[in-house]
Amino acid sequence: MPESPVPEHLPTDAALTVAGLSESQLLGRIFPRLTIPEPAGGPEAATYLLLGPGDDAAIVAAPDGRTVLSIDTQVADQDFRLQWNNGYRTTGYDVGWKAAAQNLSDINAMGARATSLVVSLTMPPETLVRWVEEFADGLVAGIRGLGAPACAVAGGDLGRGRELAVTVAILGTLDGKEPVLRSGARPGDTVALAGTVGRAAAGLALLESDVRVGDLTAEQRSLMDTQCRPQPPLAAGPLAREAGASAMMDISDGLVRDGNRMAAASHAVLNLDAAALKELAAALLPASELLGADPMSWVLGGGEDHGLLATFPAGVQLPPGFTAIGSVEAPAPTESTGVTIAGRPADAVGWDHFAD
Repeated sequence: MPESPVPEHLPTDAALTVAGLSESQLLGRIFPRLTIPEPAGGPEAATYLLLGPGDDAAIVAAPDGRTVLSIDTQVADQDFRLQWNNGYRTTGYDVGWKAAAQNLSDINAMGARATSLVVSLTMPPETLVRWVEEFADGLVAGIRGLGAPACAVAGGDLGRGRELAVTVAILGTLDGKEPVLRSGARPGDTVALAGTVGRAAAGLALLESDVRVGDLTAEQRSLMDTQCRPQPPLAAGPLAREAGASAMMDISDGLVRDGNRMAAASHAVLNLDAAALKELAAALLPASELLGADPMSWVLGGGEDHGLLATFPAGVQLPPGFTAIGSVEAPAPTESTGVTIAGRPADAVGWDHFAD
């Protein structure tokens, strides 16, 4: 972690870049923005964060005796663009919110609650200071707005590089309960979804299209917003755990790709219901009709909504926020595990960080 900032004169020019500030000056702009106020980051967060920014490392309590840990990275022109084809400019607020969302979702997928995070920000020298301040604001707003009241920003690191890159490592607690893994789905279980799928992919298609952002309808713009500022259902993870979910995972790379991962880990087949999928696709018509695209490809292959894919034993009432979308089956002796739709293999590819 960087050292605690010392008071220095802080320039206010809106065009100021990070190259125009010392590290202490830049930290002096960031640290005050990372303090999460009540009610989202007050007494509950203080029970976990024992020592925050200012020393070489943070100290975080782990009353459960175990720590849930995850990490994610966003790189400019790989995971987002600063300038999109349709004219939209990605703000620091967008990237901060998304950094919070994708990491909180990973903790949520284990049935856990986030307790703290640290962030590493690498920036080219021409990065605007205003963008960095907006990033800090978006990170805190994501934590608060998505509903992670126990999570605090414990510290991090600033660095200079050729590419803009953000890495967040996040910690969580299981509250003394057992985690929900990908490997627990069993034949006869119900496959269920919390949150959305396909919306972020539809939003990405709009961002990459020739349709100017100012010409989008409110419905189309909301799809674009899901790509820039995802809305993972954070309340759903612990609820699923309490309800007895047998398996669960975050849908970050697409329903079929991530479903295949769950199926492989569980040695099972996830057979999805065609009617349920069509209903999910219907919500994407404002974008698909505009772009002449197949909305089902977004439902099956689109990632970054950060919804939850879970399975529940037969007879278990699905917790609030979950909708049944299929069932778990045993693979036939001559067949492999995977995802099927009405009994037929699903062929959507989904997102691959190295192939795409």
